[in-house]
Amino acid sequence: MRKQIAFIRPKTVPIANVKMGEMLVAQFPDCDVDVIDIKIMIFGSWGVLGINMFLTALYFGRDILAGRKKFREAFWRTPYIFKTVKRLLAKKLSHKKYWFTFQMQSLFDCSQPDTPHFIYTDHTHLANLSYPGYDRKKLYENWINLERQIYQNARITFVRSTNIRESLIEQYQQPSEKVALVYAGSNIEPDNSDPEAKSYSNQNILFVGKDWERKGGPELAAAFKLVLDKLPQASLTIVGSRPEVDLPNCQVLGSVPPSELNRFYSSAAIFCMPSRVEPFGIVYVEAMQAHLPIIASRVGAVPDLIRDGWNGILVEPGDVKGIASAITKLLADQELCRLFGSRNYKLSQERYSWLAVGNKIHESIGEQLSK
Repeated sequence: MRKQIAFIRPKTVPIANVKMGEMLVAQFPDCDVDVIDIKIMIFGSWGVLGINMFLTALYFGRDILAGRKKFREAFWRTPYIFKTVKRLLAKKLSHKKYWFTFQMQSLFDCSQPDTPHFIYTDHTHLANLSYPGYDRKKLYENWINLERQIYQNARITFVRSTNIRESLIEQYQQPSEKVALVYAGSNIEPDNSDPEAKSYSNQNILFVGKDWERKGGPELAAAFKLVLDKLPQASLTIVGSRPEVDLPNCQVLGSVPPSELNRFYSSAAIFCMPSRVEPFGIVYVEAMQAHLPIIASRVGAVPDLIRDGWNGILVEPGDVKGIASAITKLLADQELCRLFGSRNYKLSQERYSWLAVGNKIHESIGEQLSK
């Protein structure tokens, strides 16, 4: 009889929620994988929705009105929704005996009694405190103890970056052996064109990100103005966002299907996304696959991805002059771009691919289930 695995995710997006499900199927071919979407389960009950909307307003209404919290985030951080997800999931999973359960992200405790449980996440709530200027009033203080239960009830929490591993150990008191750093893969397939044919002469800077403000878009725009003073032929391509910017040599494209992203990576000379806050940043991996040197901020998971002066340039968050200097340096040195791009491609294959991630997860789960 085939073994059963329950794969539990908040919803189908982001694409990593699909990629991880595919990874489980590939890594455990002798098992059946049941996919369970929490959002579908919750939104199927009008009663649950109504009660939790009322409680969200009751618990967090003042902070929402003050702009310190967003309703759609606060909705998922009430004790009621936390306990309701646990209850509804237990009922849904009670019809089968699962070999293990695997959960994406750490909003809920999806563990079940007597079933080994694993988590894969790119954040913790308390990791927000590491970002410069973070307002502690934005924290969901009363929810943190619930979050702590999530990690306590997992055999292993798999994480994408060193800073989140450190957060789990230092801020949530998780034993180091219960936290495994496995990184993450790309949302798009790599462009398999000849890397030697890659040109870095067009002076095109690429930004890919939906959240223009959080991803450091305004700082990049200000830096680009400074770059144009020295390199008037330089250009900037903005993908994913539609900011209102008045810049020469700038193309704003807005949302682009993942299947079309490779052509923008291929036509760029460098990639720049100087995020203010960055749990991971999958677009950095996409840029790595495209042999691009990268400019990024020294925040969150980024120092895992980019080693300053080795495969890119790191700047302090908000440092407009630093961003401009880094862009100018790379656009003026095609051989440095090629060196950094080559190192990035190799790193993307060795560390930041779903195959590499899956192999590490498979090995760790196998060790746990054999005990």
